[in-house]
Amino acid sequence: MGKKSESTTRTVYSNTTTKNPYAFAKTDNSGTVAGFQDGALNSVYQFVNKNIDSLLEEYINPTLNSTTNQAKLNSFINTLNQQTSANLENNIINPLSKRNMIRSSQANDLYRNLASQNVSAVSDYANNLLSSSQENTAKMLANLFSYYMQGANYLADMQKQSLQTSRGNASTYTNGDGNNAELLSKAAAMAIAAMSAL
Repeated sequence: MGKKSESTTRTVYSNTTTKNPYAFAKTDNSGTVAGFQDGALNSVYQFVNKNIDSLLEEYINPTLNSTTNQAKLNSFINTLNQQTSANLENNIINPLSKRNMIRSSQANDLYRNLASQNVSAVSDYANNLLSSSQENTAKMLANLFSYYMQGANYLADMQKQSLQTSRGNASTYTNGDGNNAELLSKAAAMAIAAMSAL
């Protein structure tokens, strides 16, 4: 009996690059690679990867020293000092001064009382800020992870699209094994020998 001929089929995917302003995907016979273009999705991805440790630490151990809390506290202190000082001067000290109804020592006492009240107000604000900090950080983390996962899903879609396009443009080759393979091998050897003889 003769040798049974076997054949193998091989699919070669075409090189495909899919791009848009946010991401890209490249497919070839080795697989598919996707990534972000410079822009919003990439910025969120980089920010989360770079800051996730400190954000989680801030969530677990809230502190007034965080960038966000410091900014809020400083803003509160500056606004409080400006408003209360202006109110004291415009509504109390200046009107009494014009009527000669206040001495400088009394004005100094009013400023000292105001400073003491402001310190108390700042202390209350700081305590409230610290107690709400964990909740605010949790909301921020939830938003960041939502955007992060949107980006990850976007990349997965780009990969899928690139792979489908490449598969659609793929070429299929069938090679014979056995008798056909032997004939092809002999023909190739003869062609090489003929070229060498030239």
